[in-house]
Parts: sequence; C-alpha cells; structure tokens
Amino acid sequence: MTLDNAKRRPVVLCAGIAVEDFIFKVERFPQPGEKAQASALIATAGGCAANAAMAVARLGGVARFAGPVGTDEASGRFLDSLGRTGVDARGVERVEGGSISVSGIFIDATGEKLLATRRGELLAQARPRDVAALVADVDIVMADNRFPYFVQPILQAAVQRGIPAVLDGDQATTPDDPLFAIASHIIFSSEALRATTGSDDLAAALKVIAKTAAKTAAKDAPGFLAVTNGPEAILWLEDGEPQRMDVFPVEAVDTLGAGDTFHGAFALALAEGRDLLAGMRFAAAAAALKCTRFGGISGTPTRAEVDAFLAL
Repeated sequence: MTLDNAKRRPVVLCAGIAVEDFIFKVERFPQPGEKAQASALIATAGGCAANAAMAVARLGGVARFAGPVGTDEASGRFLDSLGRTGVDARGVERVEGGSISVSGIFIDATGEKLLATRRGELLAQARPRDVAALVADVDIVMADNRFPYFVQPILQAAVQRGIPAVLDGDQATTPDDPLFAIASHIIFSSEALRATTGSDDLAAALKVIAKTAAKTAAKDAPGFLAVTNGPEAILWLEDGEPQRMDVFPVEAVDTLGAGDTFHGAFALALAEGRDLLAGMRFAAAAAALKCTRFGGISGTPTRAEVDAFLAL
C-alpha cells in the first residue's frame, strides 16, 4: 500500500529518549592525541524515539513525540530541531533544572561510528501527565526502553485501547523486564539482546525472552519478538521457532539511526495495515537507504524513495 492509496495518514506516537547529536564526518577515527579534519558536521535532534518519530514524518505518517527533556539550552535546541522536521512534540515533559543527553559522533569512511555521550540529568523519574490524552487519537505507539518509568504507562494505555504497542529493545536490561510483558511487538538490537540474555545465539536469546515474557504476563504466548543485526538477517519467532529475513545489501556510508529508522518505519507500516512480513520488509528498505547517506537520522529516506527502492 502506498500513501496515495491510504484514506488517512496514520498517527504514530513515539515515546522515549531525547538527545542532541553533533555528527562529524571523518576519513578515519583519530588516534589518541591526534587531530582529525572533519569534512562535514550536522547538528540534529536524536535519541531512539525521537529518531523514529522523524523517520515516520519523512515516510509520510503523522509523527508525535513524548519524552522527558530539561530546561537547558540543549533541550531547547532539541525541540527546535524536532519541530523543523514536522514532528508534533505535544507529549514532551519539561523537567525544571533537567538536561537532555548530548552526543558527539564521528562517522568514518566505512560508515562505522565512534560515539561519546554526556548523559542527561534529572529526567529518569519523569512521568507523562495525561496518558489517556497522549494515546486517544493515535493508531500505534512506538517506545524505546531508555526511560522505562515514562514509557510504561504509555504502552499500557495503548494496549488498553487495543492498538499496537511496539517496543524498541535498545538498552540492555533483564529478561523479566516488565515492559516485555506489556508490549505487543518487541524488536531488539542484537547488542541489547545479547547483553540482556547473556547469549550470543540470537535465536536462543529470543526464546529466552519469549518464555520469560509469557510467564510474567501470565499468558500462553508472547507478542511478536524480533532482533535486527546490522547487515545480517532479521530474526523473529513464529510459533516459537526462529525465522529469518535477509536485509537489503547496500554500501554503507553512515549506519547511525538505521535501527531507529527501522522501528519508525515498522510502526508506520503496521498502522497502515501491513502484515508483519511486509512491515519488516518496508522497514528494512527504509533502514538500508538511510545507511547510504551521511547525517544520522537526517538521512532517512522519503516515502517515494522507499517505494521506488522496493519496486526495483
């Protein structure tokens, strides 16, 4: 389904972390004590959920962001940057005296990244003020797990409304994390899944999460579980057994934001009525195209570009 055929633009609420990113393009990473010349610099809003929201907006959905930010200058710049991308930030909670994280990111000629982050302050205990209003007219919720206390009531409200609640398992946690028992769809990064389960076998790791989540939620089967693994195949469980989908091979220029693009695109695809396989393929195409462009999430493709790529 293309956007032209849709009766309305789906509304996707992305909840979680806000970051200000400064992205430098270098030929190679500097060695200790060495200076490196950057050929490009981009300053942009970042963070898993914020990146996913910007991807949704680029792909033609109605994007909203909810998350805690501070009253520092970085938070102000983040909100200005987010607004310029067309993302509605009505769900932001400003914490007096708080600050968001700020990242300095180097991207080398192979597309790999080197990252240093100054962590935000005073945001961990923030809560959304009016959860019912946040989810009242949205079609799907996508949340990262960086601020679990903030996103948990939002995911619960989505489930209570009967709409999908997609969780980005980006941060290592424990197999009995309560968010896993709430979300209808969980997609991990390979690094976070390995660290969460202690297993290097991604298929086995997914089974660990499935067993624990089902037990915690007191239900017969967990929701949809999957893991992305960079240029390697996407793995997911179907009737308890691992399945795989190859991703699109591209020459990577910048992998920053590819996983967030995948999550945003997947949520949008589900909101448009695509099935799981079609949603993953659409998301994989969007993430692949993002990797071919420098600039982190600013390199996310448009809907027309993804449709054209899939038609090849």
